[in-house]
Amino acid sequence: MTQQKSAKLRKIQWLALVFLMLAGIINYLDRSTLSIANHSISQELGLNAAQMGMLLSAFSLAYAFSQLPIGALLDKFGARAMLGLGMLAWSVAQLAGGLVNSLQQFLVARVFLGLGEAPQFPAGAKVVSEWFALRERGGPTGIFVASSTIGPALAPPILTVLMLSFGWRMMFIIMGVCGIAVALGWYAFYRNRNEVELTPSELLYLADGDNAEAGASKMSFNEWKGLFRHRTTWGMLFGFMGVIYMVWLYLTWLPAYLEHERHLSIARTGWVVSIPYIFGTLGMLSSGYIADWLMRRGMEPMKSRKWPICVGLLGAAAFTIPAAYTPSTVMAVVYISAAMAFVNMASGGAWALVSVAIPRHMVASLGSMQNFGGYLGGSLAPVITGVVVDQTHSFVNALLISAGVAFVAALVYMFVVKAPVESKPSTVGSAAIA
Repeated sequence: MTQQKSAKLRKIQWLALVFLMLAGIINYLDRSTLSIANHSISQELGLNAAQMGMLLSAFSLAYAFSQLPIGALLDKFGARAMLGLGMLAWSVAQLAGGLVNSLQQFLVARVFLGLGEAPQFPAGAKVVSEWFALRERGGPTGIFVASSTIGPALAPPILTVLMLSFGWRMMFIIMGVCGIAVALGWYAFYRNRNEVELTPSELLYLADGDNAEAGASKMSFNEWKGLFRHRTTWGMLFGFMGVIYMVWLYLTWLPAYLEHERHLSIARTGWVVSIPYIFGTLGMLSSGYIADWLMRRGMEPMKSRKWPICVGLLGAAAFTIPAAYTPSTVMAVVYISAAMAFVNMASGGAWALVSVAIPRHMVASLGSMQNFGGYLGGSLAPVITGVVVDQTHSFVNALLISAGVAFVAALVYMFVVKAPVESKPSTVGSAAIA
């Protein structure tokens, strides 16, 4: 018999989701500042497209390599401390970006931005696994991950207005201050599950449908290393590369694409670039609810998450190809909007997959490994795109490369990701991570 959700649990769930959404939106606003100010920064600092690509990739490389340790730290210290500290660190780095005077200084600021933002999505996956029953995790996962499309949708109009009103440097500083405020609010109001006293009925509600819930324990270092012995781990790691490659290409280069390839003004670009992200948000939100619906219809948890990912990647590839070739700016925006809806459906499905692929006490670790692969691949997108644009003076080949990567990623999810990652009991004397 399914337990009823208490008012206390509802309050905790909504508080967590609201803060995760706020943090995620600011996260992506901060990531977007460089792409929105691409033209102004490159002119002031004298940077070509390849150098801007390197600057854009500095964030994603730091973000990628910090994922592996951040998952273990999240499983040890919890989302309250790690996300709070990460948000504070990335906001200070964002503020510092408004004070730089050279490429080298900017590279340092972007590296620390990547390090600080590392806990965001593994922390969200951990929060959902702690405060939502297995059967309902798809919806809230889609909601908090939707910040990755809502943020970029809001970024062009908000950041363009800030930049045109106060200059690109003050835009960076204002966003840094906003992030510091949300970081303090998160730490003040959110509590990890082990910090809240729950009734037996509340514990039963959270455990409903989760066979690993009752046995959740502290993760050992041997268990963490053991994740790399599972084909599902590697499938999620390599598959997510295709998702983030396309996501990061559009996030970092879409404004420049519209300005240089489609000859839109900076002011008009600031509004047009929001359109694909509105559709991306719809795709992201739909992924979790589709997964939960498939699971209620009797599909296995893993398969219910895999199908939105595979369909999303194939759809994204299919719509990116005509976007590359159409001579019409309107149709290019239509095709890119469809591609963004599909690739973000895949992204939301990938994070929903994490919460059902492994026991709760290891969710952040598996999520961070997936994110490591994603942003390792994603960090190549700005550099490859910058080099291709410098050599061909066009974005056509860059878009076709992205479509090919997405297609291969769909095959990886389809044929490599199969069974859940089973947790094995820690051996006596093994070093505990948490």
